[in-house]
Amino acid sequence: MDTLARRPRTAHAFAVLGAALLVGSCAPKGTCRGEYCGTLVFAAIGQPVSLLPPATDQALDRDIFDQIFLRLADIGPDLNTVGDSGFVPRLADRWSWTDSLTLAFHIDARARWQDGVRVTAQDVAFSFAAFTDSALDSDYRDELRRIASVVATDSSTAVFRFRARYPEMFYDAVYYLRVVPEHVLRLEPFARWRTAPFGRSPIGDGPYRLVNWTPGQSLELVADSVFFLGRPHIERLIWRFDADLSVAVTQVVAGEADAIEVLGSPANVARARAAPHLTIYPYPGSVYTMVGFNLREPGGAPHPILGDPVVRRALVLATDRERMAQSVFGGMAQVPPGPIPEEWASLWTDVVAVPPYDTVEADRLLASRFWLPGPGGVRQRGGRRLELSLLVPATSPPRRQYAQLIQQQLRAVGVQIRIELVDPPTLDQRLRSGRYDAAIESWGNDPAPSSGIPGAWRTGGDSNFGRYSNRWFDRAVDAAQSARSPAEAADAWRTALDTLAQDAPAIVLCAPDNVAAIDARVSGVRLRPDEYWANVWTWRIPPDRLIERDRLGH
Repeated sequence: MDTLARRPRTAHAFAVLGAALLVGSCAPKGTCRGEYCGTLVFAAIGQPVSLLPPATDQALDRDIFDQIFLRLADIGPDLNTVGDSGFVPRLADRWSWTDSLTLAFHIDARARWQDGVRVTAQDVAFSFAAFTDSALDSDYRDELRRIASVVATDSSTAVFRFRARYPEMFYDAVYYLRVVPEHVLRLEPFARWRTAPFGRSPIGDGPYRLVNWTPGQSLELVADSVFFLGRPHIERLIWRFDADLSVAVTQVVAGEADAIEVLGSPANVARARAAPHLTIYPYPGSVYTMVGFNLREPGGAPHPILGDPVVRRALVLATDRERMAQSVFGGMAQVPPGPIPEEWASLWTDVVAVPPYDTVEADRLLASRFWLPGPGGVRQRGGRRLELSLLVPATSPPRRQYAQLIQQQLRAVGVQIRIELVDPPTLDQRLRSGRYDAAIESWGNDPAPSSGIPGAWRTGGDSNFGRYSNRWFDRAVDAAQSARSPAEAADAWRTALDTLAQDAPAIVLCAPDNVAAIDARVSGVRLRPDEYWANVWTWRIPPDRLIERDRLGH
């Protein structure tokens, strides 16, 4: 897992926040000694933008609003997305299918907004209208496209009507839809929600409420003592905003913060393991990293080199992905059978025929397309050198290291790679405009392949920057999305992945493991690859393990 580096914050900001969180010689002593005490400090990279769920898809924003807003039901520990097996009631205490296209949720009568108003089915219908509104254009809008309508038939019943039957109907209805309060937001036009004041001072229905947000420094939540699903054991959650991963890890190792969701490099994991007050938690990753090829020129013509699938396959064969993953991540990453993260465990199979590392076959394929050795050992054809530019985010040490290794390995088969280090906004702009040859990209995913695979690879997908198009792949995706059983869906996804392996629109490099570090005084820890801190409200700090900052604020 790589992290975008940012300019370190000033010493003044560090001192101010430190004074707020750490117990100094003149700080007042806390008095809490019981079961519902505790302060958990998260070391976070970057800054939150908004805590209004339909208005943001930033990971840090989601980490925080996970504690403030509830879904109708939540995904279970096995991350099943087919049917409703394993899903846990949240705002809805029960649900039923009235026919194959109609799903009714009953809202728990105990659910309340943090201003005391009851949560109703009308809030659910209003939230669906917001998430699917074209003026707001929520990042989750496309995921809800197969739901035709949501209506409140009475104050407690929200009825979802789907356009067609498919395996992940229930998942789509609950996973992407956070319920927000109609009585607070109804007068705010959807088009203004991305900058609405509510995003900085939310009123939620979850286990924690916002009490303080100091931009550039920290954000604090406090437990809702009357939360209808049970009072959280840990009283305060504080996010400390850090400039980069190394600063965040240092704070956790030093005991100035309690938790970090992804340590990143093997060196950081080793530092955390050596700290006696920390516990290490490995868990499946939600990210994969690849070299994405641009198959078409900006005008639409095939790329003069990468438009040829035989050349693309040769480039895949010429890269030793296993060795590179070991070199960069030291055993903390796997090479997947396609562009899939570890959390999609059902798709990790040897049925997919992934091209092996084979430089002899790579040489043969390149020669078969008349790319022949030229001056300086670089192949050429018709006066064109076999040379490609590789975009790499300058802020990502793992991807920079991968770029050097790829350059060396492809040079051995006569391919010249020119590394272009760019900042993240430039990378995004170049990808979207099609002005690149290849780029090292890392993609985060939610638990459902049906959201990640089509967008990145189906013809016209909103993140299909390489302009890949194959009608057989598209048909396999359609079959997976309309399958009637998990087994049928898995078979269709494997067919799609096998098509990608043969077409080679990318070199899939790795799927990194996630490794978190959390203070050992915290018990009951469960982590999710899609939403790291989703279960924090169920964690606890036993009374005999409380430290001084756990007793503050009571």
